[in-house]
Amino acid sequence: MTRLSELAKAIRSKNAGVDKITFDVIFRDRENYERVKRSGVLSRESMSRLYRIAPERISDFVEYDPGYAIKFTIYRQRPSGSAGDPDIFGSQQYAPLLDIEVPPA
Repeated sequence: MTRLSELAKAIRSKNAGVDKITFDVIFRDRENYERVKRSGVLSRESMSRLYRIAPERISDFVEYDPGYAIKFTIYRQRPSGSAGDPDIFGSQQYAPLLDIEVPPA
C-alpha cells in the first residue's frame, strides 16, 4: 500500500463560491493516475465516508483524464465567512486525503 500523498503531485482544497469547497488530486503521470482511479479509493461514496457527509452534499465528482486529475466538490454546511465557518477559504480541508492507502497496481 502507498499513501495517496506519495502518488499525487498536488492535493488541495479551496473555495468554490460562497457555498462550496472543491478538492483537487493531481498526478504527474498517467500510471499513478490510472492506479488510483482503478483502485476506487477516490469515489463519491468513499469521499462521503471519509468526510462523514451525506452523499447528497457532494455536488460533483470528476475524473479528468487529460489532466491526470480527480476533482470533487462539496456543499458547505454554512456559507463561507458566516458565523461558525471553520475555514473561510476552504484551504485546510484536504488533510484527510493525504493518508488514504492505495493498493498496488
